[in-house]
Amino acid sequence: MNNDFSPDQKRYLEGFVSGVEAARAKKGLAALGLVPSTGQASELTPTGPDAPHLLAQDAAIKAGKKLVDQEKWKREEHPFDAYAKLKDQAARDEFPKPPDNFRWRYYGLFYVAPAQQSYMCRLRIPNGILSHRQFSGVADLAERFGGGYAHVTTRANLQIREIAAKDALHIVEGLQDVGLTTRGAGADNIRNVTGDATAGIGRDELIDTRPYAREWHFHILNQRTLYGLPRKFNVAFDGGGAIPTLEDTNDIGFQAVSIAAGGGVEPGVWFRLVLGGITGHKDLARETGVVVRPGEATAVADAIVRVFISEGDRTNRAKARLKYVLDRYAAEGRGLDGFLAQVEAKLGRSLTRIDAKHILARPAQDRQAHIGAHRQKQAGLFYLGVVLPVGRMDSAQMRALSAIAETYGDGDLRLTVWQNLLISGIPEARLEAAQAAVEKAGLDWRASSIRAGLVACTGSRGCKFSASDTKAHAEQIANWCEARVTLDQPVNIHLTGCHNSCAQHYIGDIGLLGARVAVNEDDDTVDGYHIVVGGGFSAAGAIAREILRDVKAEDAPPIVERLLKAYLARRTDAAESFQAFAARHEAPALKAFAEGGEA
Repeated sequence: MNNDFSPDQKRYLEGFVSGVEAARAKKGLAALGLVPSTGQASELTPTGPDAPHLLAQDAAIKAGKKLVDQEKWKREEHPFDAYAKLKDQAARDEFPKPPDNFRWRYYGLFYVAPAQQSYMCRLRIPNGILSHRQFSGVADLAERFGGGYAHVTTRANLQIREIAAKDALHIVEGLQDVGLTTRGAGADNIRNVTGDATAGIGRDELIDTRPYAREWHFHILNQRTLYGLPRKFNVAFDGGGAIPTLEDTNDIGFQAVSIAAGGGVEPGVWFRLVLGGITGHKDLARETGVVVRPGEATAVADAIVRVFISEGDRTNRAKARLKYVLDRYAAEGRGLDGFLAQVEAKLGRSLTRIDAKHILARPAQDRQAHIGAHRQKQAGLFYLGVVLPVGRMDSAQMRALSAIAETYGDGDLRLTVWQNLLISGIPEARLEAAQAAVEKAGLDWRASSIRAGLVACTGSRGCKFSASDTKAHAEQIANWCEARVTLDQPVNIHLTGCHNSCAQHYIGDIGLLGARVAVNEDDDTVDGYHIVVGGGFSAAGAIAREILRDVKAEDAPPIVERLLKAYLARRTDAAESFQAFAARHEAPALKAFAEGGEA
């Protein structure tokens, strides 16, 4: 300012300029989806792809509620705007503090201390299918930048573990180099999209789920609004194949059904819509009475997620899943129809409803169809289900499996929700050679009825939330019981380390939930479990009942043995399932069987 202005004029101009700069700064923050760190609701109306989330946060604040830390962290700095910070931390070989540990999960990176002083990286693989080149590429990355192994998860996905801070971006960017992505694989996002493991090859399938899972996958990747939900969100497509997809354990399940003539809609294959599954909270997905044309599944899922964005709880992480939105609607007397009305408003049209009597019976599922050799619908071709001990394989085994898929099969490897994989497209004349190659890799394509249904989460060796070493204990249970019990039909045994229930213990015939068990008056503890029985899924969907608490891990194998022997001795006939046997008995009787007594 020059000397032509009076002191009063100078003060006026200085104040005016300061006001303009403050307004510009505030507008810039709003455009970025940011507000002051006080957590106060924004005075400006948010715009842009993050606006629905900011509006939901503002509504909670204005209602006098307190946002959870994760919502504050997203509000202060959106994870996708912080890649430079992640890059800087990697350059300094520095692991993140809690806010950034949360943010980096948007890139699939989980800092898992104190279980391991390292990152775990989770991928996104729509319908669980990779090419042999991608699979061997993951093996190479795991060996070069991780612990030299990978785990198959219960969402037909892969995880790489023991990644140093300095190698975080080498993993993330290396996966992109081989045509894979980790974007949104963790935190408050839509997780890996699961689909029918035998999509396109199943002999009795109703529909090939691959194009629908793929469409939803890419829709998510290209819609920033679909990130930063109140909590994680699961979506699954079941095509009616022999291998269960567990769509009823998801927030949204699309279940292929055949509709007969006379139902008021075009006959043929549709998706039946089920909502709100979260078995860790003892709830399977609910029937809605809605059917969806397969080509409209992405639009319907998008509308459901957008209602969840607006109405999910951002103040209580324990209640921040779709189930609790549906529960609130029920408690308020609006019910499921009230929620669906909100979906229809987002969708811009009515959903299609149909009387269940017009839906034909679905093809039968086979609980052992994910293990061993099975004919495909393509003449002369087989798929081979390979057993992976509690989902683990080392890099050498992964490269061997990749080579088997390329040499003997169609080049694809299909991950399943049962923590194993399928090699598809094997000509009958080459099947024995493929089986021999699997054995040479130190794996097998055969499994007992106990091991075929054995599922375990990461456990305390790799997850700070787990109370027990689930993978090791699962192996101990299988080894113990295989030597003492011969089953003639499958029994599912699920071990999960905490209430997040990644291994879905509540749908197992026998489920074990990790717990710390006191062993003396000084409160010293050892690994242990609470034991539940009688769970199920799909047509036999049910939540298991607890029969024992605070069982030491070393006592679990004989308890499982006694339950299996009680089942074999007391079932009505050879066709009765373990679940049906458990349903015929009250919890005290089942507890007595487990403890070695009589009911």
